[in-house]
Amino acid sequence: MSREIIFDIETIGDIRDLSTMKVTVVSIYQYENDSYRSFEEHELGELWPILERGERIIGYNSAHFDVPILNRYYTGELTAIPHLDMLKMIKESVGKRFKLNDLAQATLQIEKSADGLIAMEWFKQGKVDLVKEYCEQDVKVTKELYDFGRKNKMLYYPTLTGEIMPFAVNFEPVVVASGEGGQQSTGINLTLPF
Repeated sequence: MSREIIFDIETIGDIRDLSTMKVTVVSIYQYENDSYRSFEEHELGELWPILERGERIIGYNSAHFDVPILNRYYTGELTAIPHLDMLKMIKESVGKRFKLNDLAQATLQIEKSADGLIAMEWFKQGKVDLVKEYCEQDVKVTKELYDFGRKNKMLYYPTLTGEIMPFAVNFEPVVVASGEGGQQSTGINLTLPF
């Protein structure tokens, strides 16, 4: 059974300056128990042990956005956890960046329920439940796209003329060997008190 975790964050702040961004909600999907869960900023302490136990965390544009913002809250180093940024992998494959929604529509005929700017407004209005629903739905879209890509070794993107074009992806985990020929452990724990 896989211990991979799909994740996404919602934030508030100036999108042009990531140092101003604060987490409002983090949502995850755990393959291990087939469940979705959301955490507000004050609940992030409950999230860290889950991420630390995961085989790999998987996001979309997560290396550039989600991980650096989350890392400011974490006492360890999130980049030490094995990580797949699907957008980064896609850009390496195709040479372009695509919106998650465009790939989801072209590949799966599904789409996101809103966008991050609307989620910011909901948070300002105190509608945290709507932010959680939106973030979890983003995680579901990311999960479905990841599952399709991993199984079929391809995704689809829309061209400017409306055609749907396939492209190859490889979402398989990279095995890192230790010095003794075995696999490196991914079960780190940086939240235990010393």
